[in-house]
Amino acid sequence: MMTRRTREMLSETEYPITTDELIERHGDRRIDLDDGAETIREILARIDAETYERPEDAEYAIYSSVSERAIGRKGYSDRDPTPPGSPHGPDQVSF
Repeated sequence: MMTRRTREMLSETEYPITTDELIERHGDRRIDLDDGAETIREILARIDAETYERPEDAEYAIYSSVSERAIGRKGYSDRDPTPPGSPHGPDQVSF
């Protein structure tokens, strides 16, 4: 999802930086998702303004604010059992 170049851009940015400043400087940068792409402007518009003290803070804000297009297969999990009544579960077999 987030490329090495985007991480480098965030690490080279001077901190602290506000959400608005980050959008102003890098808002047009595209983040590729499983189902398309979004700009940093689109992603950060979903959250309240804050001040990022470190590059990791800005990266976490971006990761936590991407749309559902970053999910991939909705309802899929290779770890949890399918909840009863889920349309994503296997067909029931009667013995």
